[in-house]
Amino acid sequence: MGRLADAAATSISVVLPCLNEGRILRTALRRLQFMRQRGDELILVDGGSRDASAELARGLVDRILRTEPGRARQMNAGAQAARHPILWFLHLDSVAPLNADQAIRRAIGEGACWGRFEVRLSGRDWLLRVIERMMNLRSTWSGIATGDQGIFVTRECFQSVGGFPQIALMEDVALSRLLKRKGRPARIRRALTASSRRWERQGILRTVFLMWRLRLAYTLGADPERLARIYRTCGSPGPDS
Repeated sequence: MGRLADAAATSISVVLPCLNEGRILRTALRRLQFMRQRGDELILVDGGSRDASAELARGLVDRILRTEPGRARQMNAGAQAARHPILWFLHLDSVAPLNADQAIRRAIGEGACWGRFEVRLSGRDWLLRVIERMMNLRSTWSGIATGDQGIFVTRECFQSVGGFPQIALMEDVALSRLLKRKGRPARIRRALTASSRRWERQGILRTVFLMWRLRLAYTLGADPERLARIYRTCGSPGPDS
């Protein structure tokens, strides 16, 4: 009985926001089936896909939710429906390292209420190695995580800060700022591989400068809705945009 109780206390609900990801969806979900075998759950939150993503996910997730588009809205809906005490927000085009779930359980068990992974970008260009190193150093220094880094958090802690702020862009940064009040994030050194498709599609340096511009504007108080329009206009969609 004690072992069952311990397992329940460290079970994970993986929240997967989705929008038009039919091309990669089944491959991504198959990679996560081991978590279901360990008693965790997968929650797909579809934001109005036009490519039958939700239908393609049937049988590979524990539940499918449908919401209006917007990553913050989608992830909050997934968190609200979650059955387990640990939440892991994961992009469908990210590849988790081996035994990522065990690393999350260990971090939470050691007292962290939230955390993130180191990140590696999937492409081969040497500039991507520089960018991922900068991303990891920035997060280590600032305590701010991005969605590409696979944010995980206890449900209790997530609820205590009100979840993701309902903003059109930078919801991951906004959540990190709230969670920092509860403590510094745990840092899992094994890298989660994030897709570099937006960098390669739009140009690596162009995408870097765009993201720096948007992040600086957000820090200075710019309206996230206006920043989201710039993001879309510049043609740099993220994994689920």
